[in-house]
Amino acid sequence: MVMALDGIKVLDLSRLAPGPHCSMLLADFGADVTLVEAVPGSSAKLGSIGLRRSEAADRAAAYNALGRGKKSIALNLKDEAAKEVFYSLVQGADVVIEGFRPGVVKRLGVDYETLAAINPRIICCSISGFGQTGPYANLVGHDINYISVGGALGVTGRPGQAPAIPVNLVADFAGGGLTAAFAICLAIIAREKTGRGQNIDIGMSDGVLSLMTSAFSQYFSMGAAIRPGESLLNGAAPFYNTYQCSDGRWFSIGSIEPHFYEALCRVLGTEDLLQKQFAADEWPAMIERFAGIFRTKPADEWMEILSQHDICATPVLEMENVVTNAHNLARGMVVEVDSPVGKVQHIGVGPKLSDTPGTVRFTSPLIGQHTDEILQGLGMDAAKIAALREAGTVG
Repeated sequence: MVMALDGIKVLDLSRLAPGPHCSMLLADFGADVTLVEAVPGSSAKLGSIGLRRSEAADRAAAYNALGRGKKSIALNLKDEAAKEVFYSLVQGADVVIEGFRPGVVKRLGVDYETLAAINPRIICCSISGFGQTGPYANLVGHDINYISVGGALGVTGRPGQAPAIPVNLVADFAGGGLTAAFAICLAIIAREKTGRGQNIDIGMSDGVLSLMTSAFSQYFSMGAAIRPGESLLNGAAPFYNTYQCSDGRWFSIGSIEPHFYEALCRVLGTEDLLQKQFAADEWPAMIERFAGIFRTKPADEWMEILSQHDICATPVLEMENVVTNAHNLARGMVVEVDSPVGKVQHIGVGPKLSDTPGTVRFTSPLIGQHTDEILQGLGMDAAKIAALREAGTVG
């Protein structure tokens, strides 16, 4: 089967979620991704058991979706011999991904300028919290900090309450990993025109702010800032909200358009509210009324009723219900993958390409699992590999 990124070779130096998510997306569409990981014991911050086969290690790797479809070599990049190995890999590579703090790759000698001198077609992608430049560039942070600076956290939650903290989806995975994968694909296309690689600077706070482009368009044009729970799309409107059902589960309504709202009112028996959809001063009382109605039936019963009409209505699925949901299964969004511990479940591939579809090819490797194979591919014999391992250069 032909895959969209067949022949693209990626070296992934990243450690935390955004970089591995980026290279997972590339691997799912056929890229040949090699994780360049720390030799076990070479870094107190990145301690690991390395390639020690055990049921626990195999199971952890099998379920590590961010590592799927990749190979692993362990290199101590503080060692000059390891750097030479990495440079040899760069000669045949297309992309290098890293997620260190700004300046680290320069100190290690694996920065874009150094690698471009070895391979002018190389594309280097740096993923950091606040980007490589600017006053915040050297600040440490996590998703919660990036969505704070990018504006997403400031518009979530309910009036007068603390901001609602989402799982680390917005910055780490959307603003970071997904944006980086998109940028890498752009750079690959550009290289076909210019013959040159380039450097990509992904700041996760930038990615978050980019996701808020539409929200800020309203602010720039009208001067109206979105406040938590006070706007149509973040909890103020009764027809775009969540309601608890009789079984304790929650249900979501998104009936913004008048014809969807009309259908909702007719099913709920609130026809007297038909002319009040955009009467914002009436919204709090309408929310209370809708809430009382939704508390009369369980979530699945509401779905059975409302799905018969054009209403924009779905239950809020808990994780255990997401992976058994008939629609998600029909879309191939929960898949089984062979692994050393048997078949394991993974979330499937999102984009559906008709001619070059993506797929989960195999599960995550243990650290250094392919070191010998990769070094042999560079022309090294068993004695040379053994000497490098003995010196702590590889693992």
